Amino acid sequence: MTTILVVDDSRVMRQIVTRALRQAGYDHVDIVEAEDGLDGMSKVVQCEPDVVLSDWNMPQMSGLEFLQALRSRGDGRPFGFVTSESSEPMREAATQAGASFLIGKPFSPEDVQAALDPVLS
Repeated sequence: MTTILVVDDSRVMRQIVTRALRQAGYDHVDIVEAEDGLDGMSKVVQCEPDVVLSDWNMPQMSGLEFLQALRSRGDGRPFGFVTSESSEPMREAATQAGASFLIGKPFSPEDVQAALDPVLS
């Protein structure tokens, strides 16, 4: 079964992302939540998700730091940002760090589906 890790310091935003995943047709996947990058690192080890959806700005460990930590361990699983930060320099930093995609807030279930279908097919 496919597992998606949703990482955001806002519980409400994790719920919004989860609802968008379900509305996008990902109602058959396991969804695991983490509240920041440090918690996300722990959940990656525990749950081995197929893809990570992470916020950019979080306490403890940012989404970019989380991605860089995964890549430094040789972890190449698909990783995408769901964030209100979508400037061109930020998009470039995400791409250079190894992000698979970026979903800007606000987003629709169609945006989520368009980002995830290519990496989960």
